[in-house]
Amino acid sequence: MKCPFCGEVNNKVIDSRLSKDASVIRRRRECLACDRRFTTYEHIEEIPIMIIKKDGRREVFNRDKVRSGMKRACEKRNISMNVIEEFIDELERDLRETGEKEIPSSTIGEKVMEKLHSLDDVAYVRFASVYREFKDVNDFVSELKSLLSKR
Repeated sequence: MKCPFCGEVNNKVIDSRLSKDASVIRRRRECLACDRRFTTYEHIEEIPIMIIKKDGRREVFNRDKVRSGMKRACEKRNISMNVIEEFIDELERDLRETGEKEIPSSTIGEKVMEKLHSLDDVAYVRFASVYREFKDVNDFVSELKSLLSKR
């Protein structure tokens, strides 16, 4: 690790600490040449998850897109942002644990719909209408009927 002040590569670690979720290590270092201290952070280098879109395009998994879609579906509903964030953390962890490098977007969409179905029926129907590309009111009605029949 190069000293940001003098460029020397010889330094010693003074203190190491884990982040709250134990995914990052914070290290305080002291340069052996200029005696100044600096902080470094170590992260696990993760292979990006590639999402295969409906049209065959591939793009990197983006938590912000999932968050945005869920926020839109949950607008004016009594659903905490913490619940959404916890779900997205869990979703990303599950996707990584599959070991697959490429995952169909339908897998993510179905998992989001499952979660919204368990949280709030209105949020579920809102998300489903975009995800399943409802064409008219009849699509809404049939989804609502199936929702009511499951109760």
